[in-house]
Amino acid sequence: MSAGDSTIRDAQLAPAGRQKIAWVREHMPVLAELQNELGNEQPFADLRVGICLHLEAKTAYLAQTLAQLGAQVAITGSNPLSTQDDVAAALAQSGVTVHSWHGATPEEYDDFVRRVAEFRPHLIIDDGGDLVSLMHERGESLLEDVIGGAEETTTGLLRLRAMHRAAELQFPMMAVNDALCKYLFDNRYGTGQSVWDGILRTTNLVIAGKEVVVAGYGWCGKGVALRAHGLGARVTVTEVDPVAANEALMDGCEVTTMDEAARSGEIFITTTGCRDVIARRHFARMRDGAILANAGHFNVEIDVQGLQDMSEESREARPGVTEYRRPDGGRIYLLGEGRLVNLACADGHPAEIMDMSFALQILALKYLAENPDLAPGVHPVGDDLDRAVAAIRLRALGVDIDRLSTDQQDYLQSWRM
Repeated sequence: MSAGDSTIRDAQLAPAGRQKIAWVREHMPVLAELQNELGNEQPFADLRVGICLHLEAKTAYLAQTLAQLGAQVAITGSNPLSTQDDVAAALAQSGVTVHSWHGATPEEYDDFVRRVAEFRPHLIIDDGGDLVSLMHERGESLLEDVIGGAEETTTGLLRLRAMHRAAELQFPMMAVNDALCKYLFDNRYGTGQSVWDGILRTTNLVIAGKEVVVAGYGWCGKGVALRAHGLGARVTVTEVDPVAANEALMDGCEVTTMDEAARSGEIFITTTGCRDVIARRHFARMRDGAILANAGHFNVEIDVQGLQDMSEESREARPGVTEYRRPDGGRIYLLGEGRLVNLACADGHPAEIMDMSFALQILALKYLAENPDLAPGVHPVGDDLDRAVAAIRLRALGVDIDRLSTDQQDYLQSWRM
C-alpha cells in the first residue's frame, strides 16, 4: 500500500515499530550526541539523502537523526528479507519517505531502489552498492545532483572499487566500512553476535560440541568464530588467503579446504563476499542434518540453485528453515533462504554497535557536504572522524582514558632517546 509518498506493507503496524525505534534510541548515545552537537548547525539543510540499508529499528533512528539535522530523507531496504514492516510504517509516519516491505519480489525490490534513486538525492548511504549501481545504470539524469555517498559494507566497496577501476564511478564515495570504528566493532562484534542470534533463534539447537565451519577469516569471520568458540563449538576455518589462514590457526581454529570440511561440519557459515563458496560438490559430501547459513551481503555464497537442483524434495522445516532432501536421503537445512542470516532470521547487529557505524555515516556525509568538489572515487574516512566517534562513545559510557603529556608527545615525535 502507499501511505502518502511512501510504499509500505501496512500503516497500522506503526505503533509496534515506534516501540522498537524508541528502544534502540535509548541505546544509541553517539547518535543522540551528534543530534545535540549538530542540531543548531543543521548541516543537511536543503539536502536530499537517499538511503539503501537494512530497514530495521537502528536504521530508522539513523534516518530520523538525518531528518533532525535538516535532511529530506528517502529510504529503502537493502535486502528483501531484512525490512521490518512495523518499523517501515513507523518511519513513514515520522516524515521520512519509505519504499520497502518484507519479502519483496526481485521486481518489487528493484522498483523500491529505483524510487529512492528518482528522489534525486544529493547524498547517499548505501549497503552493498545497489543504489549507486542502479543510479549509474539508469542514466546521467539521476546523477546530476549527487555530491557523494558513503558505503557500509565490504561487498559494496568491492563493487565501487571495480566501478572506479573501470572509470565508471561518477562521484566520491566514502569507505565507511574501512573505518576503524566500523570494521573493528561492527564487522567483528556485531556480526559475531547477530549471526549466532539468527542461528539460535531459527534452529533452537545447542551449539556446544558441534563442529562449526566458518568460510572466510576476515573481520566478520573472526567475529563469528570467536562467538562460536564462546558457545563451546569446535571451529574449522576455510580460507584462500595464507595470512588469514595462519591467523585462524593461531586463534585456535582448525584450517582446511571446504572440500574436506564439508565431510565433517555440522553448521556452515559463509562470510567471504564471494560466490559459490559452498557449491554442489560440497552438498553431496555433507552429513545428514548439516545446517547452512550465510553472513555475506548477497545470497550467492551458497549455491542455493544447485542445492535445489540436486534435491529430490524441499519443505519448510520450521520458520526460516528450508529442508532439502538428497537422493540418498540425507537432509541439508538452509537458513533464511541463504540471505543474510543475522537480518533474515534476527534483528541484525546490536544497537550499541550500529551506533558507532551510523555515527560515521553521518560524519562522512557532513564531510561530503562541506567538500562538494571532491573527486570521483573511493575515499577513506579520516582518522579524526574515527577518533571523534570513539571519544563520544567513551564519554557516553562515563569512561575516561589517559592523555599524553607534552613531554610524552615530544618523546614520541623525536628520534632521540
